[in-house]
Amino acid sequence: MRKSQIINEKIYIIFIFSHILFIISLLFLINMDIVKNIIKIRREKGISQEYIANTLGVDTAVVSNIENGKRELKVKELEIIAKALGIDVLYLLTYPHVYIKKDLKNTENQPDAIMQIRLTGDKRDKVLKLIFGDTNLEFLNE
Repeated sequence: MRKSQIINEKIYIIFIFSHILFIISLLFLINMDIVKNIIKIRREKGISQEYIANTLGVDTAVVSNIENGKRELKVKELEIIAKALGIDVLYLLTYPHVYIKKDLKNTENQPDAIMQIRLTGDKRDKVLKLIFGDTNLEFLNE
């Protein structure tokens, strides 16, 4: 194996681990505060559950069940709800704080970080699906 291939594989592994950490953070945010944020922002903007339901293509009862914790919010619904609220998904996740994009120009001198996280069962599968998609998940399980 050539040295450039080894370096590229190490960079790819670091990239994957950083995305795993980000996605795990998102999963915790989703479980903790995301629904509360949706409710607060929706009410602040005077947007009805019916409008959100129409945007999602579901019945108003589905939105009510999401807001009451009777139905789990799906990741793919976040973008649709954010658009319906007229905000970015990242703001929906960080509300009431505003995300400011970090200057990535000076990342050359920063040390690499490698993290190992042990996930089992349903959480492992969810994280892998978010990172690799459904088709690559079969490859990883072999």
